[in-house]
Amino acid sequence: MRSSRLVSRKHKEKPAEAQLISHIYLLRGGYIRPLANGIYSLLTPAKRIQTKIISIIREEMEKIDGQEIQMPVVLPRELWDESGRWNSVQAELLRVRDRSNHDLLLAMTHEEAVVALARTEAMSYKDYPFMLYQFQTKFRDEARSRGGLVRVREFVMKDAYSFHATQADLDNYYERCAKAYHTIFRRCGIPEVVSIQSDSGMMGGKVAHEYQLLVDSGEDKVVVCEKCHSYANNEVATCVFQAQPEELLPLEKIETPNVKTIDDLSRFTGLPAEKMAKMVFYTTTNGETIAVVVRGDVEVNECKLQKVLQSEFTFATDEAVIKTGAVPGFACPINLKCRVFTDYSVANGYNLLCGANQADYHMKNFNVSRDLPHATVTDIASVKEGDICPKCGAPLTVKRGIEVGNIFKLGTRYTKAMDMTFTDEKGNDVTPIMGCYGIGIGRLLASICEAKHDEFGPVWPLSVAPWQVQICAMKLDRKEIFETAEQLYKDLKEQGIEVLYDDRNLAAGVQFAEADLTGIPIRLIVAPRALEQGMIEYKMRGTDESGLIPVNEIISFVREKIKTEMEKYQ
Repeated sequence: MRSSRLVSRKHKEKPAEAQLISHIYLLRGGYIRPLANGIYSLLTPAKRIQTKIISIIREEMEKIDGQEIQMPVVLPRELWDESGRWNSVQAELLRVRDRSNHDLLLAMTHEEAVVALARTEAMSYKDYPFMLYQFQTKFRDEARSRGGLVRVREFVMKDAYSFHATQADLDNYYERCAKAYHTIFRRCGIPEVVSIQSDSGMMGGKVAHEYQLLVDSGEDKVVVCEKCHSYANNEVATCVFQAQPEELLPLEKIETPNVKTIDDLSRFTGLPAEKMAKMVFYTTTNGETIAVVVRGDVEVNECKLQKVLQSEFTFATDEAVIKTGAVPGFACPINLKCRVFTDYSVANGYNLLCGANQADYHMKNFNVSRDLPHATVTDIASVKEGDICPKCGAPLTVKRGIEVGNIFKLGTRYTKAMDMTFTDEKGNDVTPIMGCYGIGIGRLLASICEAKHDEFGPVWPLSVAPWQVQICAMKLDRKEIFETAEQLYKDLKEQGIEVLYDDRNLAAGVQFAEADLTGIPIRLIVAPRALEQGMIEYKMRGTDESGLIPVNEIISFVREKIKTEMEKYQ
């Protein structure tokens, strides 16, 4: 490809709307262009990277017996009625109607579609197990699209679905897919991706893992134990709340005039937040108001709470709180006219400070075991930095990450709802068990950039780089430079080497700045001084490695360099 023919304009300045490194460089480098909120066009450099990522994933899916298919983007409502998700999924699902006034949707995921397909093909135990996968466009009406390709509304995804006759067979295949995912990320140049326990969310199922690239710019919180090398998404991470045992002291009301917040209460009483019980009230979708009690220094984990309640919820109004018998700002969990859920951080504490259900008063020496015996004690708190690992007792740290893939054990969530069965050896109807395995292609592309860049632009791993080699020719108006660069371009292409040739005769500084934004691993520089010595300069992007190679040896050098570099990603 000649740069003079490439439709991909570079920009010097940082785009005002971009904050993440990948968003900045993908816009500046001419990889992507926004078409609407959370919807992007991919230009040639990004499309070439995407194609390579897909090729790597396809190879690894084939190795674990995946069969590639393609399902429609537009799906009929009836399938999602069968699974129950037409009504349970809210605004994220884009619903449309055709000219016949028939309800359709733009697929955000394809569980229903793949079950509808598989149940027409796999009717006997002899057909099991099998895995179907695809690369397909999805649409999720994301409320807060951000970060360029990291969080979008329209995206290409590799989604795979496995079907099994037994739980043991799913468990074995799940492990095969988990290993394949690590191979995929290593081959894409980001071996530092870690597998973590996660929440299954709207997908359903009881077991789920995310693949997180730990980077400071990540939007997800990942709880890490450095000692036992365990990882968990903050949505499901647990810890041990330890408190020094104390004698249970009698409840005592104290006056706290106009003191409502934990910080104000700490200043007023001199007690740390760890010695306080904090209350939060929520109203569920069915109109029930519930009370949640956590320790003063932790936050309610609403993902955990949603799993406990099996319902969505919002913060309760003061009017709803008053109806429970509580006083807003001075709420006490004792004798409320609502369900009370208490976190272990409070249940395992002693002689805590809480509200008194009376304005300007609090209660000292609150103890769950004595004062709230009928409360539901459960894990509903978010883990924070320094909390205790439940596995080894070491302090936990909280890092940031970008989710680049996920896998789920769906069980019979969809096959049962959609009446998919097969006949076993004894002639009985059996409901198959499913697994689900996803990778967002655009997000993976952006994540590679987040992890592999310097102050000048992306440093693409050779396995996914848009081109393998870039030729920068200085002073192309000189005959010897022009002829050498043109011959080099021709020879590289004849060898099947992917090459971008900057044939625009720009100043060296401009060429090198744009080459940095393109991020191609191997740069060949045809310049007067080196050429006078019969040499071509080479430089490896993102490293200090550089040197001079004789013109008549440059092709063999590049071939060997590509071979050596590619071995890093096998």
